[in-house]
Amino acid sequence: MTRQYFAISASTMPPQRPAAWLLCLLSLLFAASHLSALENAPQKLARIKDIASIEGIRDNQLVGYGIVVGLAGTGDSQQTTFPIQTLSSTLLRMGVRVPAASIRVQNLAAVFVSATMPPFSRSGTKLDITVSSAGDARSLEGGLLLMTPLYGADGNIYAQAQGPLVVGGYSISVNGNTRQMNHPNTARVPYGAIVERPVPLEIEGMHQFSLLLNDADFRTAEAVSDAINRKLARAASHPIDSRRVLLDVKTGEEVPAFLAEVESIEVPVFPRAKVIVNERTGTVVIGGTVVLQPVSILHGGLAVNVVSEFQVSQPGPFSKGGTTEVVQQTNVDALDKPVNRIELKQGSTVDDLVRSLQTIGASARDVISILQAMKSAGALEAEIEVL
Repeated sequence: MTRQYFAISASTMPPQRPAAWLLCLLSLLFAASHLSALENAPQKLARIKDIASIEGIRDNQLVGYGIVVGLAGTGDSQQTTFPIQTLSSTLLRMGVRVPAASIRVQNLAAVFVSATMPPFSRSGTKLDITVSSAGDARSLEGGLLLMTPLYGADGNIYAQAQGPLVVGGYSISVNGNTRQMNHPNTARVPYGAIVERPVPLEIEGMHQFSLLLNDADFRTAEAVSDAINRKLARAASHPIDSRRVLLDVKTGEEVPAFLAEVESIEVPVFPRAKVIVNERTGTVVIGGTVVLQPVSILHGGLAVNVVSEFQVSQPGPFSKGGTTEVVQQTNVDALDKPVNRIELKQGSTVDDLVRSLQTIGASARDVISILQAMKSAGALEAEIEVL
């Protein structure tokens, strides 16, 4: 930040209005102290490994289809045909031929198995897996996953999964009464998969790497490059664009040690001003870097309530020709709520906005509408992201 200096000459001060010049002097001194405070304010620092990743060093997602056996009558029903086909094919590979019509599948369930293989996984590395029901099974509690191949995006098998399921819930049904806790149709198997084929990734002998920032920003990319060059005391990096920073490895330098030193460097971060809105749950998260401009907000509401009642109209006793009819009576009631006013002055913070909205009793839906209107009016200097 550029340091600014203020100076006032006594010869230029008119003697007829000393109070005005004194007020001007105090204002300049306040501005100078404010700039000094901003200049000396500590910057937010983060390690490079927390805000960026190395291109090519990544996880790989695996998925497979299998069956879970050993369920206590909570498996798929007979209407779900693919578990029967799966069990019939499995038994056929084991030399047992059973007609599909004679198979009962209440004690087994068809499932999908997913896993994430971290980088540099070698043959024999164990992975955690997640098992989810693919049919109409009520619960996977007490089940055992039979050997299931896990495939990568290229269609090759990279791991095999098998093991007893760990379910974080239960479902009990007796005489039409059901008691359920959490979600019993999804389970975990800790270390339930074993890597059979590693993903080839060799970094030894490489002379260039690319750092990929989690959030694209030119200023952050420049700060990362400058911090690396200062730490290594050489021109070891330079930014390519707002997301990618190129790293150069010296000849003979150990690549793991070089990357470890780069990832441990702390750099200043410049987060983007964002407001996250989830309209499905009514959640609003406002970042601390959001800037508010002076604005006046008037917020009210109109509630319309429509009530329909059905009444029976029937003829009097001993009357002739009358019939009983059902008549619908509709009442419409409109309530116009009083307008609430919020005024945000210069220098207002996000905390002031939240407190003001809580004071008028605004709901989460009201807050979302107000924020969108403030953005349209230019009073909210932030990006609104709707989830």
